[in-house]
Amino acid sequence: MSQDEDHLRLLSIFHYIVGGLTAFFACIPLIHLVFGLLMVFNPQFFGPKDQPPAFVGWFFVIFSSAFILAGWALAVLIAWAGRCLQRRRHYMFCFVMACVACLLMPFGTVLGIFTLLVLIRPTVKALFGQPVPAS
Repeated sequence: MSQDEDHLRLLSIFHYIVGGLTAFFACIPLIHLVFGLLMVFNPQFFGPKDQPPAFVGWFFVIFSSAFILAGWALAVLIAWAGRCLQRRRHYMFCFVMACVACLLMPFGTVLGIFTLLVLIRPTVKALFGQPVPAS
């Protein structure tokens, strides 16, 4: 196995890990979602006098749901980029996802930079599209 193949294999594993971490941290707004649902469907939870208006609850529900779904979608895309790196397919997708991963401090940034450094090598670019040898 060449050094480029080994680097692609390691990068694919790390993409799965960062994808899992992204999915986990995307669940943080679940707290806001629960409070929003409480504001809408059970406002007495906050006391007899201090009941928030329903639109505040819907605001929490809509925005927390959007953040959760966007985070999960990003996690799936990062993991899929790892799969594409493993199979050496969709070079441009992997390149774009490496750039996007740079926005996820600190692990995504490190992963994105190392992925970009590997992907810009002409020898690695030549590996894409070739069949992956069975290991």
